[in-house]
Amino acid sequence: MYKNLIFDILDGVARITLNRPDVFHALSPALIAEITSAIQTAADDNSVRVVLLTATGEKAFCSGADLKEAAASGKGAGEILKEYYEPMINAIRDIPKPVICRMNGLAVGAGCSLALACDVIIAAEDTYLSLLFVQIGLMPDAGATFFLPRLIGLARSFDLASTGRRISAAEARQMGLITEVVAREALDEATEKRILYYRHAPTLAIGAMKHAFNQSMHSNLPQMLENERESQEMLFGTQDVQEGISAFLQKRKPDFQGR
Repeated sequence: MYKNLIFDILDGVARITLNRPDVFHALSPALIAEITSAIQTAADDNSVRVVLLTATGEKAFCSGADLKEAAASGKGAGEILKEYYEPMINAIRDIPKPVICRMNGLAVGAGCSLALACDVIIAAEDTYLSLLFVQIGLMPDAGATFFLPRLIGLARSFDLASTGRRISAAEARQMGLITEVVAREALDEATEKRILYYRHAPTLAIGAMKHAFNQSMHSNLPQMLENERESQEMLFGTQDVQEGISAFLQKRKPDFQGR
């Protein structure tokens, strides 16, 4: 079904692995469509508790847009963004489940935007980010202009976007762009530890949090208080809350089922 990525669902985990190593997993229209499809499949599968997004190899997570493939499509930049990139980024932000980026290598251009769209980024210490759009006369896209100012402020965002300089994993972690930085040999262990946590977390609550944080980016306090009230009302009727309360009263670890 998928030609540009590897996708499987097992034990509550949907794993999406970009697989175009010859071009450092550059985002062709076909790959973008497959990422979007895989995310939507994971969203519709009630067994999925967490999504992992990564790539094969160690050199690159994603090298950005595949300019050759884009040119071959015969479509303009705006058309490609609207038809491919926007649905992909929206799918990642809208799925009511945590999306973990295992940043196994460089993430540049739209590849950086793709990583920033995820809820958690765990990066190998020898990797880096770069918004290198400016190097070919373009501005950041694929959501980068939305995510960056909210994560690190206007001044730092302008610096990174207008220079296109490399940001080491360590610096990105210090800025607040990356969740966790580990040694290359510890990347898999750290990722699996995070996956294990979300596999056993109250999925509906995690999804509600994600939705609320998304809404908070363009809402005022009264709107967010209303959102909290409605979401809590919904969550109080779930099996996970019943289990959580019972476990608290019985002084034991809760067994959340994501229902």
